[in-house]
Amino acid sequence: MDSKLRRMAILCSMAMILLVSLLVLYINRPPGSGGGGRTPQATQTPSPQEQADAGEQEELRAGQIGDDLSAFLRDNTFFDQEVNPILEAAKDNATRLSLVVTSVEKDLRIQIVDTRGNPVTGKSFFVELEGLGQYKDLDKDGIIYIGGLAAGEYYVELMPMEGYQVPANETRVRVKDKVEYVAIDDISLLIKTEEEINAEAEDTAVMDALEDADKTEIKNFQKSTANSKVGIDVSKWNGEIDWDRVQNAGVEFAIIRAGYRGSVTGSLVEDPYFKANMRGAAFSGIPVGVYFFTQAVNEVEAVEEASAVLQLIREYKLDYPVFIDTEGAGGNGRADNLDVETRTRICEAFCRTIVNAGYTAGVYASRNWYNHYLYANQLDNYCIWLAEYRSAPLYQGYYQMWQYTSKGSVDGIEGNVDMNVSYIPN
Repeated sequence: MDSKLRRMAILCSMAMILLVSLLVLYINRPPGSGGGGRTPQATQTPSPQEQADAGEQEELRAGQIGDDLSAFLRDNTFFDQEVNPILEAAKDNATRLSLVVTSVEKDLRIQIVDTRGNPVTGKSFFVELEGLGQYKDLDKDGIIYIGGLAAGEYYVELMPMEGYQVPANETRVRVKDKVEYVAIDDISLLIKTEEEINAEAEDTAVMDALEDADKTEIKNFQKSTANSKVGIDVSKWNGEIDWDRVQNAGVEFAIIRAGYRGSVTGSLVEDPYFKANMRGAAFSGIPVGVYFFTQAVNEVEAVEEASAVLQLIREYKLDYPVFIDTEGAGGNGRADNLDVETRTRICEAFCRTIVNAGYTAGVYASRNWYNHYLYANQLDNYCIWLAEYRSAPLYQGYYQMWQYTSKGSVDGIEGNVDMNVSYIPN
Protein backbone atom coordinates (compact mmCIF):
# COMPACT_ATOMS: atom_id res chain seq x y z
CA MET A 1 0.00 0.00 0.00
CA ASP A 2 2.75 2.40 0.91
CA SER A 3 4.58 1.48 -2.26
CA LYS A 4 1.47 2.22 -4.34
CA LEU A 5 0.99 5.60 -2.67
CA ARG A 6 4.59 6.58 -3.39
CA ARG A 7 4.16 5.76 -7.07
CA MET A 8 1.00 7.81 -7.23
CA ALA A 9 2.72 10.78 -5.57
CA ILE A 10 5.64 10.61 -7.96
CA LEU A 11 3.36 10.50 -10.98
CA CYS A 12 1.34 13.49 -9.73
CA SER A 13 4.53 15.48 -9.17
CA MET A 14 5.79 14.75 -12.68
CA ALA A 15 2.41 15.76 -14.11
CA MET A 16 2.53 19.09 -12.28
CA ILE A 17 6.08 19.77 -13.50
CA LEU A 18 5.04 19.03 -17.09
CA LEU A 19 2.00 21.29 -16.79
CA VAL A 20 4.07 24.20 -15.45
CA SER A 21 6.66 23.74 -18.24
CA LEU A 22 3.96 23.84 -20.91
CA LEU A 23 2.46 26.97 -19.36
CA VAL A 24 5.87 28.76 -19.38
CA LEU A 25 6.46 27.80 -23.02
CA TYR A 26 3.02 29.15 -23.98
CA ILE A 27 3.55 32.48 -22.24
CA ASN A 28 6.96 33.02 -23.93
CA ARG A 29 5.90 31.96 -27.41
CA PRO A 30 7.09 34.32 -30.33
CA PRO A 31 4.67 37.13 -31.30
CA GLY A 32 2.19 36.17 -34.00
CA SER A 33 2.69 32.40 -33.55
CA GLY A 34 -0.50 30.40 -33.56
CA GLY A 35 -1.69 27.77 -31.21
CA GLY A 36 -3.85 24.69 -31.31
CA GLY A 37 -1.88 23.14 -34.16
CA ARG A 38 -2.74 25.91 -36.64
CA THR A 39 -0.31 26.66 -39.47
CA PRO A 40 1.35 30.17 -38.96
CA GLN A 41 0.20 32.87 -41.39
CA ALA A 42 2.74 34.23 -43.93
CA THR A 43 4.47 37.50 -42.86
CA GLN A 44 3.22 40.56 -44.85
CA THR A 45 6.01 42.77 -46.31
CA PRO A 46 5.63 46.48 -45.28
CA SER A 47 5.14 49.02 -48.05
CA PRO A 48 8.08 51.40 -48.91
CA GLN A 49 6.25 54.31 -47.21
CA GLU A 50 5.72 52.21 -44.06
CA GLN A 51 9.40 51.27 -44.06
CA ALA A 52 10.42 54.97 -44.38
CA ASP A 53 8.04 55.98 -41.60
CA ALA A 54 9.36 53.20 -39.38
CA GLY A 55 12.96 54.27 -40.11
CA GLU A 56 12.17 57.89 -39.29
CA GLN A 57 10.49 56.86 -36.03
CA GLU A 58 13.54 54.74 -35.20
CA GLU A 59 15.86 57.76 -35.85
CA LEU A 60 13.70 59.96 -33.67
CA ARG A 61 13.75 57.30 -30.91
CA ALA A 62 17.53 57.10 -31.22
CA GLY A 63 17.84 60.87 -30.96
CA GLN A 64 15.53 61.01 -27.97
CA ILE A 65 17.78 58.73 -25.94
CA GLY A 66 20.84 60.91 -26.51
CA ASP A 67 22.98 59.25 -29.16
CA ASP A 68 22.13 61.75 -31.95
CA LEU A 69 22.76 65.36 -30.97
CA SER A 70 21.29 66.68 -34.21
CA ALA A 71 17.99 64.81 -33.88
CA PHE A 72 16.16 68.01 -32.96
CA LEU A 73 16.70 69.25 -36.51
CA ARG A 74 14.35 66.52 -37.73
CA ASP A 75 11.74 67.33 -35.11
CA ASN A 76 9.15 69.64 -36.67
CA THR A 77 7.75 70.53 -33.26
CA PHE A 78 11.06 71.62 -31.69
CA PHE A 79 10.72 75.26 -32.75
CA ASP A 80 7.03 75.54 -31.94
CA GLN A 81 6.31 78.17 -29.31
CA GLU A 82 4.20 75.76 -27.28
CA VAL A 83 7.02 73.24 -27.25
CA ASN A 84 9.97 75.68 -26.82
CA PRO A 85 8.94 78.99 -25.22
CA ILE A 86 12.55 79.79 -24.26
CA LEU A 87 13.59 79.86 -27.92
CA GLU A 88 10.67 82.09 -28.77
CA ALA A 89 11.67 84.47 -25.97
CA ALA A 90 15.19 84.61 -27.42
CA LYS A 91 13.75 85.47 -30.86
CA ASP A 92 11.70 88.18 -29.18
CA ASN A 93 14.80 89.66 -27.56
CA ALA A 94 16.66 89.76 -30.88
CA THR A 95 14.20 92.34 -32.19
CA ARG A 96 13.87 94.40 -29.03
CA LEU A 97 15.34 97.91 -29.23
CA SER A 98 16.25 100.57 -26.70
CA LEU A 99 17.61 104.12 -26.73
CA VAL A 100 20.90 105.46 -25.37
CA VAL A 101 20.72 109.24 -25.17
CA THR A 102 23.49 111.67 -24.16
CA SER A 103 24.01 115.43 -24.20
CA VAL A 104 27.27 117.40 -24.17
CA GLU A 105 26.11 120.96 -24.86
CA LYS A 106 22.67 121.99 -26.17
CA ASP A 107 22.44 118.77 -28.14
CA LEU A 108 21.28 115.17 -28.06
CA ARG A 109 22.90 112.06 -29.47
CA ILE A 110 20.30 109.31 -29.70
CA GLN A 111 21.61 105.81 -30.35
CA ILE A 112 19.24 102.98 -31.27
CA VAL A 113 20.76 99.79 -29.87
CA ASP A 114 19.87 96.11 -29.66
CA THR A 115 19.82 93.95 -26.54
CA ARG A 116 23.61 93.62 -26.65
CA GLY A 117 24.08 97.39 -26.74
CA ASN A 118 25.21 97.57 -30.38
CA PRO A 119 23.85 100.29 -32.71
CA VAL A 120 21.30 98.91 -35.16
CA THR A 121 22.34 99.90 -38.67
CA GLY A 122 20.76 99.66 -42.10
CA LYS A 123 17.35 101.05 -41.06
CA SER A 124 15.97 104.59 -41.22
CA PHE A 125 14.64 104.93 -37.71
CA PHE A 126 12.50 107.88 -36.61
CA VAL A 127 12.41 109.46 -33.19
CA GLU A 128 10.00 112.07 -31.94
CA LEU A 129 11.20 114.84 -29.66
CA GLU A 130 8.27 116.13 -27.68
CA GLY A 131 7.19 119.53 -28.97
CA LEU A 132 9.76 119.61 -31.79
CA GLY A 133 8.67 116.88 -34.18
CA GLN A 134 10.34 113.85 -35.73
CA TYR A 135 13.99 113.26 -36.65
CA LYS A 136 15.24 110.55 -39.01
CA ASP A 137 18.38 108.43 -39.07
CA LEU A 138 19.25 109.48 -42.62
CA ASP A 139 22.54 107.61 -42.96
CA LYS A 140 21.15 104.45 -41.29
CA ASP A 141 24.01 104.17 -38.79
CA GLY A 142 21.78 103.78 -35.73
CA ILE A 143 22.60 107.30 -34.48
CA ILE A 144 20.53 110.48 -34.64
CA TYR A 145 22.25 113.73 -33.65
CA ILE A 146 20.19 116.82 -32.86
CA GLY A 147 22.01 120.10 -32.21
CA GLY A 148 20.96 123.64 -31.36
CA LEU A 149 18.58 122.66 -28.56
CA ALA A 150 17.71 124.82 -25.60
CA ALA A 151 18.82 123.45 -22.25
CA GLY A 152 16.18 121.57 -20.28
CA GLU A 153 14.27 118.30 -20.11
CA TYR A 154 12.91 116.52 -23.16
CA TYR A 155 11.02 113.32 -23.93
CA VAL A 156 12.23 111.11 -26.77
CA GLU A 157 10.11 108.39 -28.37
CA LEU A 158 11.32 105.80 -30.88
CA MET A 159 8.66 105.41 -33.55
CA PRO A 160 7.45 101.91 -34.52
CA MET A 161 9.53 100.03 -37.09
CA GLU A 162 8.32 96.86 -38.80
CA GLY A 163 10.15 93.79 -37.52
CA TYR A 164 11.31 95.45 -34.29
CA GLN A 165 9.93 95.98 -30.80
CA VAL A 166 10.38 99.58 -29.70
CA PRO A 167 10.25 100.85 -26.09
CA ALA A 168 6.70 101.24 -24.81
CA ASN A 169 7.52 104.39 -22.88
CA GLU A 170 9.22 107.65 -23.79
CA THR A 171 12.77 108.34 -22.61
CA ARG A 172 13.28 111.45 -20.49
CA VAL A 173 16.60 113.27 -21.03
CA ARG A 174 18.26 116.49 -19.91
CA VAL A 175 19.96 118.71 -22.46
CA LYS A 176 23.02 120.38 -20.94
CA ASP A 177 23.51 124.11 -21.23
CA LYS A 178 27.33 124.06 -21.27
CA VAL A 179 30.13 121.61 -21.94
CA GLU A 180 31.13 119.96 -18.68
CA TYR A 181 34.39 118.44 -19.98
CA VAL A 182 33.66 115.00 -18.59
CA ALA A 183 33.98 111.69 -20.41
CA ILE A 184 30.94 110.43 -22.29
CA ASP A 185 29.94 107.07 -20.82
CA ASP A 186 28.58 105.47 -23.98
CA ILE A 187 31.39 106.63 -26.30
CA SER A 188 32.45 103.04 -26.97
CA LEU A 189 29.45 102.71 -29.28
CA LEU A 190 31.00 105.33 -31.56
CA ILE A 191 34.54 103.91 -31.80
CA LYS A 192 35.10 102.08 -35.07
CA THR A 193 37.82 99.85 -36.44
CA GLU A 194 39.46 100.43 -39.81
CA GLU A 195 37.53 97.47 -41.21
CA GLU A 196 34.37 99.56 -40.82
CA ILE A 197 35.59 102.64 -42.71
CA ASN A 198 37.56 103.72 -45.75
CA ALA A 199 40.89 104.23 -43.96
CA GLU A 200 42.64 105.55 -47.07
CA ALA A 201 40.20 108.44 -47.27
CA GLU A 202 39.85 109.04 -43.52
CA ASP A 203 43.41 108.77 -42.16
CA THR A 204 45.03 111.70 -43.97
CA ALA A 205 47.12 113.68 -41.48
CA VAL A 206 49.85 115.77 -43.12
CA MET A 207 52.93 116.69 -41.11
CA ASP A 208 53.20 120.45 -41.40
CA ALA A 209 56.65 120.29 -39.81
CA LEU A 210 58.04 118.72 -42.99
CA GLU A 211 57.47 121.96 -44.90
CA ASP A 212 59.35 123.90 -42.24
CA ALA A 213 62.36 121.56 -42.03
CA ASP A 214 65.83 122.68 -43.09
CA LYS A 215 69.14 121.02 -43.85
CA THR A 216 70.15 121.04 -40.19
CA GLU A 217 67.50 118.44 -39.29
CA ILE A 218 69.01 115.89 -36.88
CA LYS A 219 68.30 112.33 -37.98
CA ASN A 220 70.58 110.47 -35.60
CA PHE A 221 69.54 108.92 -32.30
CA GLN A 222 70.27 111.56 -29.65
CA LYS A 223 71.83 110.96 -26.25
CA SER A 224 69.79 111.50 -23.13
CA THR A 225 71.01 113.88 -20.43
CA ALA A 226 70.28 114.48 -16.77
CA ASN A 227 67.32 116.67 -17.81
CA SER A 228 66.12 114.92 -20.94
CA LYS A 229 65.14 111.54 -22.32
CA VAL A 230 65.05 110.26 -25.89
CA GLY A 231 62.00 108.51 -27.28
CA ILE A 232 59.84 107.79 -30.29
CA ASP A 233 56.23 108.16 -31.38
CA VAL A 234 54.58 105.44 -33.45
CA SER A 235 51.35 104.49 -35.17
CA LYS A 236 50.10 101.97 -37.71
CA TRP A 237 52.45 103.51 -40.26
CA ASN A 238 55.38 101.91 -38.43
CA GLY A 239 53.95 98.39 -38.80
CA GLU A 240 54.89 95.59 -36.42
CA ILE A 241 57.53 96.61 -33.88
CA ASP A 242 60.02 94.45 -31.99
CA TRP A 243 59.79 96.29 -28.69
CA ASP A 244 62.57 94.34 -26.99
CA ARG A 245 65.00 95.46 -29.68
CA VAL A 246 63.65 99.02 -29.42
CA GLN A 247 64.28 99.00 -25.68
CA ASN A 248 67.76 97.56 -26.15
CA ALA A 249 68.50 100.34 -28.66
CA GLY A 250 68.16 102.89 -25.87
CA VAL A 251 64.63 104.23 -26.42
CA GLU A 252 63.43 105.60 -23.09
CA PHE A 253 59.77 106.34 -23.85
CA ALA A 254 57.17 106.02 -26.60
CA ILE A 255 54.13 108.09 -27.49
CA ILE A 256 51.65 105.73 -29.19
CA ARG A 257 48.76 106.75 -31.40
CA ALA A 258 45.46 105.63 -29.89
CA GLY A 259 43.41 106.62 -32.91
CA TYR A 260 42.07 109.41 -35.07
CA ARG A 261 38.92 111.12 -36.23
CA GLY A 262 38.20 110.58 -39.91
CA SER A 263 38.96 113.52 -42.17
CA VAL A 264 35.80 112.96 -44.23
CA THR A 265 33.04 111.39 -42.15
CA GLY A 266 34.32 112.35 -38.71
CA SER A 267 34.26 108.75 -37.47
CA LEU A 268 36.22 107.96 -34.32
CA VAL A 269 38.68 105.23 -35.28
CA GLU A 270 41.05 103.12 -33.19
CA ASP A 271 44.58 102.76 -34.59
CA PRO A 272 44.82 99.09 -35.66
CA TYR A 273 48.23 98.74 -33.98
CA PHE A 274 47.29 100.53 -30.77
CA LYS A 275 46.75 97.49 -28.53
CA ALA A 276 49.79 95.63 -29.88
CA ASN A 277 52.02 98.67 -29.38
CA MET A 278 50.76 99.36 -25.86
CA ARG A 279 51.26 95.78 -24.79
CA GLY A 280 54.61 95.42 -26.53
CA ALA A 281 56.00 98.57 -24.93
CA ALA A 282 54.70 97.56 -21.51
CA PHE A 283 56.21 94.06 -21.72
CA SER A 284 59.56 95.59 -22.68
CA GLY A 285 59.44 98.10 -19.84
CA ILE A 286 59.17 101.23 -21.99
CA PRO A 287 57.12 104.08 -20.43
CA VAL A 288 54.34 105.33 -22.71
CA GLY A 289 51.98 108.18 -23.47
CA VAL A 290 49.36 108.39 -26.23
CA TYR A 291 48.12 110.80 -28.87
CA PHE A 292 44.96 111.22 -30.95
CA PHE A 293 44.74 112.96 -34.33
CA THR A 294 41.86 115.41 -34.17
CA GLN A 295 39.44 116.48 -36.82
CA ALA A 296 36.95 117.91 -34.34
CA VAL A 297 35.10 120.98 -35.54
CA ASN A 298 33.74 122.11 -32.16
CA GLU A 299 34.12 121.56 -28.43
CA VAL A 300 31.48 118.84 -28.35
CA GLU A 301 33.50 116.74 -30.79
CA ALA A 302 36.67 117.48 -28.81
CA VAL A 303 35.02 115.99 -25.71
CA GLU A 304 34.03 112.99 -27.83
CA GLU A 305 37.64 112.51 -28.94
CA ALA A 306 38.95 112.78 -25.40
CA SER A 307 36.28 110.33 -24.24
CA ALA A 308 37.31 107.87 -26.95
CA VAL A 309 40.94 108.04 -25.82
CA LEU A 310 39.94 107.55 -22.18
CA GLN A 311 37.95 104.49 -23.22
CA LEU A 312 40.89 103.04 -25.16
CA ILE A 313 43.53 103.60 -22.45
CA ARG A 314 41.48 102.38 -19.49
CA GLU A 315 43.45 99.11 -19.26
CA TYR A 316 46.92 100.64 -19.48
CA LYS A 317 49.33 102.55 -17.27
CA LEU A 318 50.57 105.86 -18.67
CA ASP A 319 53.75 107.66 -17.61
CA TYR A 320 53.53 110.39 -20.26
CA PRO A 321 50.66 112.71 -21.27
CA VAL A 322 47.64 112.18 -23.48
CA PHE A 323 48.15 114.51 -26.46
CA ILE A 324 45.74 115.97 -28.97
CA ASP A 325 47.48 116.00 -32.36
CA THR A 326 46.34 119.07 -34.28
CA GLU A 327 47.65 119.37 -37.83
CA GLY A 328 46.29 119.54 -41.36
CA ALA A 329 44.61 116.81 -43.37
CA GLY A 330 45.77 117.76 -46.85
CA GLY A 331 43.59 120.83 -47.17
CA ASN A 332 40.36 118.87 -47.57
CA GLY A 333 39.95 117.70 -43.99
CA ARG A 334 36.77 118.64 -42.15
CA ALA A 335 38.81 120.69 -39.63
CA ASP A 336 41.38 122.21 -41.98
CA ASN A 337 39.63 125.57 -42.33
CA LEU A 338 38.78 126.29 -38.70
CA ASP A 339 39.52 129.72 -37.34
CA VAL A 340 42.23 130.11 -34.70
CA GLU A 341 39.82 130.67 -31.83
CA THR A 342 37.74 127.56 -32.58
CA ARG A 343 40.80 125.35 -33.00
CA THR A 344 42.23 126.60 -29.70
CA ARG A 345 38.94 125.94 -27.90
CA ILE A 346 38.93 122.42 -29.31
CA CYS A 347 42.40 121.74 -27.91
CA GLU A 348 41.36 123.24 -24.59
CA ALA A 349 38.18 121.12 -24.42
CA PHE A 350 40.10 117.94 -25.20
CA CYS A 351 42.76 118.66 -22.59
CA ARG A 352 40.30 119.67 -19.87
CA THR A 353 38.37 116.44 -20.36
CA ILE A 354 41.58 114.42 -20.08
CA VAL A 355 42.69 116.32 -16.95
CA ASN A 356 39.28 115.92 -15.33
CA ALA A 357 39.67 112.16 -15.76
CA GLY A 358 42.94 112.23 -13.81
CA TYR A 359 45.52 112.20 -16.61
CA THR A 360 48.11 114.71 -17.82
CA ALA A 361 47.13 116.37 -21.10
CA GLY A 362 49.12 117.96 -23.91
CA VAL A 363 48.98 119.44 -27.40
CA TYR A 364 51.08 118.37 -30.39
CA ALA A 365 51.65 120.80 -33.28
CA SER A 366 54.36 122.18 -35.54
CA ARG A 367 56.06 125.55 -35.00
CA ASN A 368 54.06 126.98 -37.90
CA TRP A 369 50.81 125.66 -36.40
CA TYR A 370 51.54 127.13 -32.94
CA ASN A 371 52.46 130.47 -34.48
CA HIS A 372 49.58 130.84 -36.95
CA TYR A 373 46.73 128.41 -36.21
CA LEU A 374 46.56 128.32 -32.40
CA TYR A 375 46.59 130.78 -29.52
CA ALA A 376 49.47 128.93 -27.93
CA ASN A 377 49.52 131.15 -24.83
CA GLN A 378 46.02 129.83 -23.94
CA LEU A 379 47.40 126.29 -23.82
CA ASP A 380 50.28 126.91 -21.42
CA ASN A 381 48.57 124.86 -18.71
CA TYR A 382 49.19 121.74 -20.76
CA CYS A 383 52.25 119.90 -22.02
CA ILE A 384 53.40 121.44 -25.30
CA TRP A 385 54.87 118.97 -27.79
CA LEU A 386 56.67 120.86 -30.54
CA ALA A 387 57.43 119.44 -33.99
CA GLU A 388 60.31 121.34 -35.62
CA TYR A 389 62.89 119.61 -37.78
CA ARG A 390 66.12 121.54 -37.39
CA SER A 391 69.17 121.37 -35.16
CA ALA A 392 67.75 123.98 -32.77
CA PRO A 393 64.06 125.05 -32.69
CA LEU A 394 63.20 128.59 -33.71
CA TYR A 395 59.95 128.44 -31.77
CA GLN A 396 59.90 131.11 -29.07
CA GLY A 397 57.27 129.57 -26.83
CA TYR A 398 57.69 127.19 -23.94
CA TYR A 399 57.60 123.44 -24.72
CA GLN A 400 58.19 120.22 -22.79
CA MET A 401 58.77 117.80 -25.68
CA TRP A 402 60.47 118.25 -29.02
CA GLN A 403 59.98 116.07 -32.09
CA TYR A 404 63.23 116.77 -33.91
CA THR A 405 62.90 114.46 -36.95
CA SER A 406 60.52 112.17 -38.79
CA LYS A 407 63.42 110.35 -40.44
CA GLY A 408 65.01 108.65 -37.47
CA SER A 409 66.11 105.04 -37.36
CA VAL A 410 65.77 102.61 -34.46
CA ASP A 411 66.57 98.92 -34.26
CA GLY A 412 63.31 96.94 -34.10
CA ILE A 413 61.37 99.29 -36.42
CA GLU A 414 61.43 99.05 -40.20
CA GLY A 415 61.81 102.34 -42.05
CA ASN A 416 61.76 105.85 -40.65
CA VAL A 417 60.45 106.70 -37.21
CA ASP A 418 59.71 110.00 -35.43
CA MET A 419 62.30 110.85 -32.78
CA ASN A 420 61.68 113.01 -29.71
CA VAL A 421 63.40 114.57 -26.73
CA SER A 422 61.36 114.91 -23.56
CA TYR A 423 62.09 117.47 -20.87
CA ILE A 424 59.24 116.24 -18.67
CA PRO A 425 60.57 115.38 -15.21
CA ASN A 426 59.89 111.76 -14.20
